[in-house]
Amino acid sequence: MSKDKNDMIDDLPGVGPATAEKLREAGYTDIMSIAVASPKELSDAAEIGDATAAKIIQKARKEADVGKFETGSALLEKRAKVGHLTSGSKTFDELLGGGFETQSITELYGEYGSSKTQIAHQLCVSVQLPLEQGGLNSHAFFIDTENTFRPERIIQMANAFELDPDEVLEKIHVARAYNSSHQMLLVDKVKELSKETPASLLIVDSLTAHFRAEYIGRGALADRQQKLNKHMHDLLRWSDLNNGIVCVTNQVSSKPDAFFGDPTRPIGGHIVGHTATFRIYLRKSKGPKRIARLIDSPHLPEGEAIFTVGEAGIRD
Repeated sequence: MSKDKNDMIDDLPGVGPATAEKLREAGYTDIMSIAVASPKELSDAAEIGDATAAKIIQKARKEADVGKFETGSALLEKRAKVGHLTSGSKTFDELLGGGFETQSITELYGEYGSSKTQIAHQLCVSVQLPLEQGGLNSHAFFIDTENTFRPERIIQMANAFELDPDEVLEKIHVARAYNSSHQMLLVDKVKELSKETPASLLIVDSLTAHFRAEYIGRGALADRQQKLNKHMHDLLRWSDLNNGIVCVTNQVSSKPDAFFGDPTRPIGGHIVGHTATFRIYLRKSKGPKRIARLIDSPHLPEGEAIFTVGEAGIRD
């Protein structure tokens, strides 16, 4: 019987039970997470010397085969497992090449009232639909940073699909994040829970609210970006390991300033932009109409889709 990845941490030279426990508490729960860490990060997390940390990392890199290359055909085979989740709107799905894609991060950004949270709620319901209806027949995790999750809204959307609202709510696992550190720890908790809960969707609404509030001014910018970078890569790793969709909502700068310039630019700068697979800019139109513009994608052209938001949810 093969060992669990957590047990393998204990097999690394210099890692005793106490050190292993400290590493897990700091989020280093498998060989790969140690292999890609720096000696300083590991020494701070486990309260060990830099030399010991370097030896642990060297062994972890050997075990994890960090330098491994894959052929294009192997990656194509992996891409064949990618699934798509409906937004509820055919035009929106077409903009994304068939819907929200697994093994990726999709960032939704826009001003207040542009329906970022509405889409997040819709995905939590849609993910429970069978494959033939554009769903993934799966559970959802929802990290709520601004107290935006509303069970009442889920009930409305579930009824529109003729789903049992109680069953739908049971398959959405919500946690409130009270600060940026707590938000990052919740991703580690999601990784742990995903071993038992068949989830294909992870929502973070919103990604940057806590970081923006806690790291103010130019002096704090570097620290903020470093934490955001780790957070984004943790989310991306979850999507890869679970063939899941990560959907994060993001704010825009309310006015031109020294950091962002354009008031329609998302918070987080290049760190978020480079890590997100798809970036979608949302804006209001007349009445219930909203416009989604695909700003960035590795393989899809820029374009726009018009959709509506009503009691039933996201529709054409």
